[in-house]
Amino acid sequence: MSLPLLEQLIDAFRILPGVGQKTAQRMAYHVLEREREGAQKLAEVLAKAIERIGHCTQCRDFSETEVCAVCANSSRERAQLCVVESPADRLAIESATGFRGVYYVLQGRLSPLDGIGPRELGLDALGTRLQQGEVQELIIATSATVEGEATAHYLAQLARANNVRPSRLAQGLPLGGELEYVDRGTLSHAFGTRTEAT
Repeated sequence: MSLPLLEQLIDAFRILPGVGQKTAQRMAYHVLEREREGAQKLAEVLAKAIERIGHCTQCRDFSETEVCAVCANSSRERAQLCVVESPADRLAIESATGFRGVYYVLQGRLSPLDGIGPRELGLDALGTRLQQGEVQELIIATSATVEGEATAHYLAQLARANNVRPSRLAQGLPLGGELEYVDRGTLSHAFGTRTEAT
């Protein structure tokens, strides 16, 4: 016997990150009580997105076309390739910096315990791209987690093996932050990777 439709709806909302039973229940009740029209539009757009959005063949970012707009833009600097973990990371860099290079989106980070290795992150395709000689600098923009650092180490080795200069985003103290409020790990990392003052 299948679950009642309301319970199926609540379970469907639970696939979203950070959404537990109570939140899913509130969402389901909200769309049924007040937002049926909005929920219908959401369902239609979600169905279209799942059907039409794939991955760019060059950078692995989400794209409706075979090659995304960034990769297709001939004015981008192809000698600089920034590797990020997720499309959200690419968007953050794109909107916060003046970076004019291109990207490679891993769609995750190395995590052997979760079965995510180099193959799952498309690192074989990245290696092939680096061998072509167009990329001169591989900018590694992975997170400062254990998995992110392991991924960064792997990427740096891959770059060096292909005669590409690896660089890593600077990490440390936040702009405008007070030392006494910075967590110990960040402060230790910032102190250990200090550079000459100008």
